[in-house]
Amino acid sequence: MENFSELVKRRRSMRKFTEEELTQDEVVTLLKAALMSPTSKRSESWQFIAVDDKETLGKLAQCKAAGAAFVKDAALAIVVMGDPLLSDVWIEDASVASTMILMQAEDLNLGSCWIQVRERYTADGTPANEYIHELLDIPLQLQVLSVIAVGHKGMERKPFDESHLRWEKVHINKYREDNGNGNEQ
Repeated sequence: MENFSELVKRRRSMRKFTEEELTQDEVVTLLKAALMSPTSKRSESWQFIAVDDKETLGKLAQCKAAGAAFVKDAALAIVVMGDPLLSDVWIEDASVASTMILMQAEDLNLGSCWIQVRERYTADGTPANEYIHELLDIPLQLQVLSVIAVGHKGMERKPFDESHLRWEKVHINKYREDNGNGNEQ
């Protein structure tokens, strides 16, 4: 890793992948990052399913009406789940793990993209969570938060341009509304 600030700037959502497979070391490194992610009270309420089977990736790509089709072209999809019986903040725990996977992928110079599953639906209106449960034989108590698609980058994206930072979204000590022309109210 160069430095974290550069990694954050460089990490962009990637929805185009080459056909190159991931190495076993790359997959293990991604999963280690997920398993090292912090959880509330060290509950480790998350669980993960690593999917590299092309047929299953094609079916996972249908988990939402829009926004998941590119999963079929990924080398790997990591399904991120949480257990509400272990932690009332499983959503936050699984979100942190999802972010760790995204950042680890970029550190490996791999492309990745988060596919939101919770509160989303397939084209026929089936909850995406239920669709993935059935597809991957997931126990009922686990809830799917996201699917992280990973693969070798199929295109180049420019790093984040810091001139686009929206500093008006940051407030010091208390909330202050900006009326849009730089004047606080």
